[in-house]
Amino acid sequence: MAITSQQYETLLSTCTDHQGALELLRGYRPYLEAVPSMRRPQDSILTLPLPNIRVREATHLNPHSPAIQPGAVVTLPCDLALLMCDPEWKIKTGVEIFIYIHRPQEDFSALLMRWRHTQILCDRGYEWLLPQRYSHLLSDGTDTNHALFVVFPETPAHILKGLQGAGLPTVTLPFAAEVAADSKSQTDLDLGDIPELDGIDTSALETPDD
Repeated sequence: MAITSQQYETLLSTCTDHQGALELLRGYRPYLEAVPSMRRPQDSILTLPLPNIRVREATHLNPHSPAIQPGAVVTLPCDLALLMCDPEWKIKTGVEIFIYIHRPQEDFSALLMRWRHTQILCDRGYEWLLPQRYSHLLSDGTDTNHALFVVFPETPAHILKGLQGAGLPTVTLPFAAEVAADSKSQTDLDLGDIPELDGIDTSALETPDD
């Protein structure tokens, strides 16, 4: 069975919520430990779905494309960015996690290329375009980027094998049954209702840069 748009959209919207983002990180402990406060996810995790950044220097995504000029605003090819914040001091901690959800009909090379393009765009400095309610935060990006890939049970085996072979942190969510169950899933489905998947390999640690 192929991944459906409803699965993708439901997961993206669920993870945009602070509690949903926290539940997602429970699948990969090294990143979960970077959350400043488990009891205050609304103050500890800033979620940015389909985030925009402003690049500081000119860059090329490939040799045949026009240069992206300094100061240009671009949408990162990740699905979600999670920025960790100190709940007491109201500042970013410097930990930024880029989430890549396997999209319908997306093959391994396209999924991996989204991470590679993010690395290129962020390589020479960038700043986040933050929502107004976070205007008090320093918008500068960090020098170290962390990726987390999220796949479904329907994701082809060769994609999961490729991600693992590249040493990229990956979480598999048993999400399909809940989404397909009935229309109720569109309104009250929550990642907290999904049991944690045993046997997730956390040996490949943060900052995949090869």
